[in-house]
Amino acid sequence: MRLFECGTLVPGCNWHTRANDDAEVVRRAVEHMRNAHGETTIREGMVDNIKARIRDEANAA
Repeated sequence: MRLFECGTLVPGCNWHTRANDDAEVVRRAVEHMRNAHGETTIREGMVDNIKARIRDEANAA
């Protein structure tokens, strides 16, 4: 299972998501960025930052 914690990108945000693959994690994270943080344009750099912060949940401790 892959894990993304928004607080690693947006300090103070407690939102996180888990999925079997990175593509689904990125999709959910982008949706969260739009809805919770008001991001209207998701640039490639933002996607790269999300991808860089995705990790295996087993290693998340």
